[in-house]
Amino acid sequence: MPKIRVEPSGIEFAANDGDTLMDAAHEAGYYWPTTCGGQAICTTCATVVIEGREHLDDMGRGERRALEEGRGPAGPKHFRLGCQARVHGGDVVVRKPGVGPIKIS
Repeated sequence: MPKIRVEPSGIEFAANDGDTLMDAAHEAGYYWPTTCGGQAICTTCATVVIEGREHLDDMGRGERRALEEGRGPAGPKHFRLGCQARVHGGDVVVRKPGVGPIKIS
């Protein structure tokens, strides 16, 4: 089962093959910042892939368009959307501030 490590917090959790980064975080009880709820339109969930980019599926047109519109022309080179990037077959290390335990009030 692939593992995802999130920097700078050092949080680590398992992902089922085919889970998005954000879905795997939610399943493990962690909050992943988003404002559109995972619809690939806000880019709030954008993350930098530090290691394991080869273990993520290819970027689709919708994700590319959202990153270009939200983060500029270089967006797709530097970021992946946590709500779209699916993990396949290996560990991934990302940089995403704001990921942390879900607080239940």
